[in-house]
Amino acid sequence: MTLPEYLRAQQARIDSELDRLVPPDAAPPATIHRAMRYSLMAGGKRIRPILCLEAARAAGHAGHGVVRAACSLELIHTYSLIHDDLPALDNDDYRRGKPTCHKVFGEAMAILTGDALLTLAFQTLAEVDCPADRRVRLVAELAVASGTVGGMIGGQVADIEGERQTPTAELLDTIHRAKTGALLRASVRLGAIFAGASEAELAALTAFGEHVGLAFQIVDDILDVEESSEVLGKTAGKDASQQKITFPAVYGLERSREMAAQECGLAHAALVDFGERAGRLRQIADMIVQRKS
Repeated sequence: MTLPEYLRAQQARIDSELDRLVPPDAAPPATIHRAMRYSLMAGGKRIRPILCLEAARAAGHAGHGVVRAACSLELIHTYSLIHDDLPALDNDDYRRGKPTCHKVFGEAMAILTGDALLTLAFQTLAEVDCPADRRVRLVAELAVASGTVGGMIGGQVADIEGERQTPTAELLDTIHRAKTGALLRASVRLGAIFAGASEAELAALTAFGEHVGLAFQIVDDILDVEESSEVLGKTAGKDASQQKITFPAVYGLERSREMAAQECGLAHAALVDFGERAGRLRQIADMIVQRKS
């Protein structure tokens, strides 16, 4: 199976589980359930849950139960996008090629929709079918990756406070290792923890996640400069207009491309002991660096 075919199959698998997890449109209060489904089913690539599935496979587990844990990552990711797009933050009109949640349902409902997806993510993890000690570790892992100390929210705070500041490598690293990198790192760690990975396996997959997370953000920053809104599915050029601290702003486009390729190479190197079990993880790392949207 080619990588695009494989990714489509995994996306369908994840979407099917998400459909089961989120209350139906008509379930009261219907408006928020429509809003949750609108944003969640708007066509995301599902990179984070797929990384979780493949990390579990690399650590020796390919069963069904891990899909639910993987879906918690997509719930967190989608909540963060809804809140990122709000007028008080990035004030964006489009996400995943569609009008943003607050444009369709209003700002108040968009805030509550993000809150609801965040809450559902932890309910989902708490109900995952695995040994209780692993379930506790999964919940803690996702909470830290989403939180204020080195996690997604902490990175978002640094991003907001960094606007219109002089771009420096140190501040750039602080922002992106937390804002984007923490959840991508957690994606592979959740899969590894669910599978009962050894400490050595968890360390190797963690290193892979860190390098892939950084590569992902570097490419995101490059695409914001080089691609159109139609290709990206969101407003292009927002980083420059808001004077955000990005890799091209600090290093320039050419050096940023070199750094993305270097991080991809380091991600590959982290998987050397997994052999063919990590074949898809290597392909995904390459795809992240080569993507155009």
